[in-house]
Amino acid sequence: MNPCILVQPVEASADVAVADRLQVVDAAAPQVSVLDLGVTRGDGIFEVFGVINGHVQAVVPHLRRLAVSAAMLDLPELDLEAIREAVVRVAGMAEQVPEFSVKVVVTRGVEGAGAATCWVIAFRSSDDFAAERITGVRAVLLDRGYPHDIASRAPWLLAGAKTLSYAVNKAALREAARRGADDAIFTSSDGYVLEGPSANLVARFGNRILTPAPAQGILRGTAQGAAFEYFAEAGYAVGEVLLRVEQLAEADALWLTSSGRMLVPVRELDGRPVPVDRELTDAANAALLARTE
Repeated sequence: MNPCILVQPVEASADVAVADRLQVVDAAAPQVSVLDLGVTRGDGIFEVFGVINGHVQAVVPHLRRLAVSAAMLDLPELDLEAIREAVVRVAGMAEQVPEFSVKVVVTRGVEGAGAATCWVIAFRSSDDFAAERITGVRAVLLDRGYPHDIASRAPWLLAGAKTLSYAVNKAALREAARRGADDAIFTSSDGYVLEGPSANLVARFGNRILTPAPAQGILRGTAQGAAFEYFAEAGYAVGEVLLRVEQLAEADALWLTSSGRMLVPVRELDGRPVPVDRELTDAANAALLARTE
């Protein structure tokens, strides 16, 4: 069973205790209206929290990012206190395997109702992230079709928001598979490196560890942020930069990072072998997996 909790909208429960805003439901039974705009238009946002050895990781960064995405979409006000409680409760209700995830979904709700729909559910990924951290992945570069400054030029495209509209991301992964790869890394139409369909890119150049600047319409990564804290403490210079595609050939290591993956080395890019820094990968992942918050 995947434990699931519906979070009652704040507009309907302003004077109700947090515990009373949460309703445990059967995830296998119908819970969302067919009129919900998340269903009919993909009009909503989500976050995925990693749960490692019973600890929900990066709760505050995830909730902060959820609020940013909600603001970008002009969604109804979120009850972050209730959502946080639901995340913790669902994580405690789930089967306590070493690694699983908790997903928060927020939609605009039923058109005209003026209240968001929100649910929180625990699940185990079908991907073997533990194996990927050891074996690495093959990736290909795919043009996203936008210039790197699209977020400032066209904010209505919602670049940098974690929206439910993942059709393009999934299409990119299918294209990567057709090219004999495991994953994709998006590039801008003017030659800059962006992000993966569901991960951030991190690159090591000697003693510098860099990630493409979020101002390019890139979703700011919670795992990437935690990894940079580790790298900085280990003596590396870290930074968010504009990274040209041709610079990737000079990298001493490349990783894809996300809340489920942690740090997965890219061992091949567009058919070209990429060095894998085994020692640093293992040390960083051990630090990330050991977090208790």
